[in-house]
Amino acid sequence: MDETTKKQPSADAKSALIAQNCSVIRAEATADELQTIHKIDVLASEQDISLSFLKELLSLPKNNAVKYLHAKARQAVENVYGDKIFLRGLVEITSFCRNNCNYCGIRRSNRTLERYRMTPETIMACCQDGYKYGMRTFVLQGGEDMWWTDERLGDLVSQIRAEYPDCAITLSMGERPRESYQRLFDLGANRYLLRHETADEQHYHYLHPEEMSFQNRMQCLQWLKEIGYQVGCGFMVGSPGQTPETIFKDLQFIRSFRPQMVGIGPFVATQHTPFADEPNGSVETTLRLLSTIRLLHPHVLLPSTTALGSLHPLGRELGILAGANVLMPNLSPVENRELYNIYDNKICLGDGIDHCYDCLSARMESTSRRIVVERGDFVG
Repeated sequence: MDETTKKQPSADAKSALIAQNCSVIRAEATADELQTIHKIDVLASEQDISLSFLKELLSLPKNNAVKYLHAKARQAVENVYGDKIFLRGLVEITSFCRNNCNYCGIRRSNRTLERYRMTPETIMACCQDGYKYGMRTFVLQGGEDMWWTDERLGDLVSQIRAEYPDCAITLSMGERPRESYQRLFDLGANRYLLRHETADEQHYHYLHPEEMSFQNRMQCLQWLKEIGYQVGCGFMVGSPGQTPETIFKDLQFIRSFRPQMVGIGPFVATQHTPFADEPNGSVETTLRLLSTIRLLHPHVLLPSTTALGSLHPLGRELGILAGANVLMPNLSPVENRELYNIYDNKICLGDGIDHCYDCLSARMESTSRRIVVERGDFVG
């Protein structure tokens, strides 16, 4: 055992430290804070939340009750996954999109954007880079680009499955017919990410053009689950028109749907969209909701998103400390990253995977968690 290994506390020791931290926070809390702390304990035990308590959590000043919320979330994730952080290698395969969502920089009416599609050869090279750095999940993400037919996308999935049989293949390519999802699953795709964006139908129509359907988005998520994918949903925090009531509907949807992954991050205003002048979402609110989701659904795989890091220099670390356990470094070629401009001021656009991996590894040391070489499948 080398000196570095000797200095690393065991997972059990780390869990004990978190429990001790919860006790210290309780001891330092005021009477009012203790009342909120008791409600957080009830949230954790019952895995449910009321609208009134959600409003209370979101409006609290940064106090001992908020510290306790994050500590309980860390305790919950470590009870299931230990101190592990799972990496997903992100490959942004196309910036073409048929949709015109009001918040998204690659919306079809953005004529200022230079569009691209990666070749299968480039995508396979990205996977090779990710595998070399210990990534055992590849996430193929893009706009709803119908050039990627079932045949083309299926051939790509088959090629990755043959080349990397020990890896998970995640698709994030939007709404498709059930038959398409089934075919891609049969060819070797394991997971599918499809943010529901909001569980409130009226809010959904505010965020999306008239031709998009709330019912179809929810139907697609149900199809994916029925087929057997590990399914990810999620929403933006602070999106225009969002209220505590809409967030409450999101949390109740997550409770009932029981996805394997939930991706949330702060809304980031983006030029050349109808929401370009709207305020960005709150990092603080995002962190509180990450912890709340962890307590509602302790087994969920929960990313600390790049959007968090784009709005706060320590955003990704704070997300991990709030109960997240997934990071998604970008494997896309540097020349493509600025063109996949789903939101403005995204970090790490010029960083190669070697620099990105070293940076993330160093950053995560401050969280007392460790990046592991695993697929990181859902447990439970």
